[in-house]
Amino acid sequence: MEFKGKIWKFGDNINTDEIIPARYLNTSDPEELARHCMEDADPEFPGKVQPGDIIIAGANFGCGSSREHAPIALKAAGVACVIAGSFARIFYRNAFNMGLLILECPEACAALEEGDTVQVSPDTGSITIEKNGSVLQAQAVPPFMQNLIAEGGLMGYVKKKAGL
Repeated sequence: MEFKGKIWKFGDNINTDEIIPARYLNTSDPEELARHCMEDADPEFPGKVQPGDIIIAGANFGCGSSREHAPIALKAAGVACVIAGSFARIFYRNAFNMGLLILECPEACAALEEGDTVQVSPDTGSITIEKNGSVLQAQAVPPFMQNLIAEGGLMGYVKKKAGL
């Protein structure tokens, strides 16, 4: 399941309140959450992001309060993948449970610029930078986690397994 996307770059310690501000947590509507995704980190992001785009960030992405709204907002905004140096543990789990692909690659933030295009292979963890052909290596996504993503998250996976 390889794909290509344009990079939006953020720094270290992007917290869940920057991903989806608490003032919007009165809804669980993905479309509404998408309209406000990352607006506290970049007010123009919701209007600029396109389906299939990729977020690159530094260390500790998704820190702060535990909220499933954060990966839902990113996914609904069209973000295909978040590649970060590291993820807060609860965000890591919430991302896969909600069907958002994430990859850990500490070198990505330094090697990529906003607007770059990369080819991503979750199977191998390779991230190929289109402008120069160099390859970064993230941790490969285990098959079970890829199945969660393919089914739209944990609930979709469980429904399929149960035959619902």
